[in-house]
Amino acid sequence: MSAHPTSRDFKQNARAALGDAQLQKALGHVRVNFIERRAAAAAKLPEFEALRDSARDIKNHVLAHLDLYLETYEKNVVAAGGKVHFARTAREACDIVVEICKSAGARTVAKGKSMVSEEIGLNAAIEAAGMVPVETDLGEYIIQLRGEAPSHIIAPAVHLNKEQVEADFRRVHVDLPKDRDLDAPESLLAEARAVLREKFLDADVGITGANFLVAETGTSIIVTNEGNGDLTQTLPRAHVVIASLEKIVPTLEDASQILRVLGRSATGQDMSVYTTLSTGPRRAGDPDGPADYHVVLLDNGRSSMLGTEFEDMLRCIRCGACMNHCPVYHAVGGHAYGWVYPGPMGAVLTPTLIGVDKGGHLPNASTFCGRCESVCPVRIPLPKMMRHWREREFERHLSPATVRYGLGLWAFFARRPALYKFATSVAVGALGFLGKSGGRFRKLPFAGGWTDYRDFPAPRGQTFQHQWKAKGGRTR
Repeated sequence: MSAHPTSRDFKQNARAALGDAQLQKALGHVRVNFIERRAAAAAKLPEFEALRDSARDIKNHVLAHLDLYLETYEKNVVAAGGKVHFARTAREACDIVVEICKSAGARTVAKGKSMVSEEIGLNAAIEAAGMVPVETDLGEYIIQLRGEAPSHIIAPAVHLNKEQVEADFRRVHVDLPKDRDLDAPESLLAEARAVLREKFLDADVGITGANFLVAETGTSIIVTNEGNGDLTQTLPRAHVVIASLEKIVPTLEDASQILRVLGRSATGQDMSVYTTLSTGPRRAGDPDGPADYHVVLLDNGRSSMLGTEFEDMLRCIRCGACMNHCPVYHAVGGHAYGWVYPGPMGAVLTPTLIGVDKGGHLPNASTFCGRCESVCPVRIPLPKMMRHWREREFERHLSPATVRYGLGLWAFFARRPALYKFATSVAVGALGFLGKSGGRFRKLPFAGGWTDYRDFPAPRGQTFQHQWKAKGGRTR
């Protein structure tokens, strides 16, 4: 597992994020760029909604027959000259990768962007074994220099500005001229490209993630916009693919269908710049490619999600659309979530992988506005699953006592409709009368969880039940 999760400290993390002026400025780019681009890309494709249905159905079919597709995938990887390793836990996955690197005599390990490698803490394991891992995705490279975790699953350094990146490059790239011009973003990119090109050539092992694993051919597929994934898997002597079990799709045709919603949902592109297919090691006559090809398939709690109310989460294709549209993520960014997966998908996945006792606060970080579900390319019911986690948190008495007692009081009245109707009428009338002057309350007894952070609007008019009855509806 990666660095110690701080998800249980979400409230403190969020408070610090809200007070970070630089972070708040950076998050403005998420609100504007990702949302507008996705909407424009989807609008240009008449069959976009039908493709979302198809992508959902493909993933559901795989999950219903996951054992069969895993066996088929392994058979075809082996037939192509590769090896498949199954890892039940994060520790097992790290041990397998480290052993492969040692067998290859590796000193430098090039890595493409992989959230699974973040999940298992792979960089730390490689370093502990005396080797140097180098992140080759530009965003991942920047945060590696800073000793930080990604703040977004597709834009790891979205929380930073150009001046911060320039300062880090000048701090780390000490062998370059001090008077070099790094004012333009293009100059920062050129410098990173030159530095990383040497790392690619030095690397003995290349590690990539996988967006898809194709059962019919034993192929791994990655999508990138920088091309670093291609160099990572073709230049070193050994290529290691690390992915979680649910990345399997049956056929190349299925992968191509899901690719049509992936790019549009993630970055608003019709397709990512690079879509790279890799099947086994270098064959006789190939001009390049690795001599050894390994796939490490990670469970780490996924199989226990099958057949539960959280199985739908395994459809996730890691596009980031849910967080791009989430008002909570817009306000606090990714690091506030305290672990690898931020936003609504993290609010569901994190408690599953590290336990509700450590990640139980995250499902509460939602307004339940439903935007995450409305843009998910595989139609994952994220708000519904966050409600399930809230129920689990409540059942285990992990919710604050005030919340439990408050819900208990509400349940007492809710089971007595006449008393509930009377109490709500009195409360609405009293609050409406007391709030006539300003229309809002800055403080209210027993409502500190709300009024400590925002004003409480004074009720206007009658209760919902009264209005419903007045308009011809029925009440119990």
